[in-house]
Amino acid sequence: MLTVHHLNNSRSQRVLWLLEELGVPYDIVRYQRRPDMLAPAELRAVHPLGKSPVITDGGKTIAESGAIAEYLVETYGNGRLIPPAGTPERLRYTYWLHYAEGSAMTPLLLKLLFTLMPTRAPMLVRPLVRMISGQAMTALVNPQLKSHMAFWESELSKSEWFAGDAFTAADIQMSFPLEAGAARGGLEQGHPKAMAFLERIHARPAYRRALEKGGPYAVGR
Repeated sequence: MLTVHHLNNSRSQRVLWLLEELGVPYDIVRYQRRPDMLAPAELRAVHPLGKSPVITDGGKTIAESGAIAEYLVETYGNGRLIPPAGTPERLRYTYWLHYAEGSAMTPLLLKLLFTLMPTRAPMLVRPLVRMISGQAMTALVNPQLKSHMAFWESELSKSEWFAGDAFTAADIQMSFPLEAGAARGGLEQGHPKAMAFLERIHARPAYRRALEKGGPYAVGR
């Protein structure tokens, strides 16, 4: 049976959700973050990088959120959660499926990094680290994040879902950046379409089932 190697409070929650939408049976092997928020060493036995998400299925090991989504939709979707080939919606689908990790997560991760750095720096250099982090946030991270959030709002003003009028795996992939944006990026300020998107996905039965199986998920709640 397909197995999801699930790290708490991580992108692997999207994999559980996608499997629930597709109705695919699966097992979960759970891993807990270390106190420093990194993945435990046990994940290296599954994949050399020791990262999550990662799935195993019939002797195959697949890592990376976008690759996992493509594999699951292609293997188990039977045409579901993906627009027909050769359509404008399919092109948008492919774009958002890869944009989620390729572009959207970068400023969000930098924001998290620069927020944590002053709290983890030695006391002696903490004021300097706080100043440098603040400057980086003001000059680099926040403007980039603001641009991305405006982009999401604009695209969701054109259609209910990212690839068009139908819900697809691209929306599942985009859920994590929007949830992270709402949690620490100020998405709730001036982005009603994006916030409505989050309300819609959080109301989906498959999303709720994935939460029940995956356990506490602070990013999206």
